[in-house]
Amino acid sequence: MTEQRSGSQGVHLDCLIVGGGPAGLTAALYLARFGRRFMVVDAGDSRASWIPTSHNIPFFADGIAGREILDRQREHLARYGGQVIRGTITVLSKAEGGFAARFKEDAGAGVLRKVQARRVLLATGADDEEPGFPDLPDAIRRGLVRYCPICDGYEARGKRIAVIGHGDRGLGEAAFVARTYSPDVTLLTLGRGVNLNADQRKLVETHGIKVVHEPIHGLDIEDGRITLLRTANGEEHRFQVLYSALGLKIRSELALALNAEHDGTGALIVDEHNRTTVPGLYAAGGVVRGLDQVVVAMGHGAVAATDIHNRCELPTEEEADGAEKVPNGG
Repeated sequence: MTEQRSGSQGVHLDCLIVGGGPAGLTAALYLARFGRRFMVVDAGDSRASWIPTSHNIPFFADGIAGREILDRQREHLARYGGQVIRGTITVLSKAEGGFAARFKEDAGAGVLRKVQARRVLLATGADDEEPGFPDLPDAIRRGLVRYCPICDGYEARGKRIAVIGHGDRGLGEAAFVARTYSPDVTLLTLGRGVNLNADQRKLVETHGIKVVHEPIHGLDIEDGRITLLRTANGEEHRFQVLYSALGLKIRSELALALNAEHDGTGALIVDEHNRTTVPGLYAAGGVVRGLDQVVVAMGHGAVAATDIHNRCELPTEEEADGAEKVPNGG
């Protein structure tokens, strides 16, 4: 069984998994095979679902779409009786013996459900900052702008590439793309501008990066991609591939409300077992500080689930028996 009900007190679990992306579904698979009681609550907006095709997922040499990755993971989990509940966690708090949560189930007409769990794994991910093009508020979600040159830059090698960004992050990604994939790279600052110091000017010159400071006032879309951008001064720029380097909005609010340690972006800081600084609270995938990749997220989920399983029979640090000791293999 993946979940166990207990009268009016809601559901008592070994682990509540928040988020049904690659990290959360991998953790769920491990916990199912460990025979643990768990529940996956997913809002249905995994960033992985935006991936048109990825060619750097092992075993899928011909590429695989993000939605197919998630479909396959859910089907795999279902073989062990595991299901994903579509809903949104509204409250997560510490409680006796672990955590208490409330969530709205999409199929439940807005009725709040309660759940109690000894451990919680946050696999809530992140959202990309959209570039804010005229009349195109969702360019990244629609796949018109790519967000991960590590994932698919190989397929863009040698093409005319634009990187949308400003500051050190934008210039750093433009340099990464230029030295790795293409000699024809333009940095679009969208009107924010970049005041280059001597080292940055040298970086631009070394890699032949062109910098466009003006905001974008118009664009053309052909065959499912942005092909032309018009700046405020009337200039036109044509590109074959666009990448965004505008950063992420980390979905870490539930953890921050529990005072979990995080960096300046809100990304959670975890140890080698993917434990946060809140006892019993784990995090995996895009919500964690580090390399943002599907295979990394899956690894996080596997590591966290194994540690959760090893600790399920032990008290949390806040319970009466004191500090935990991990058995061999943990």
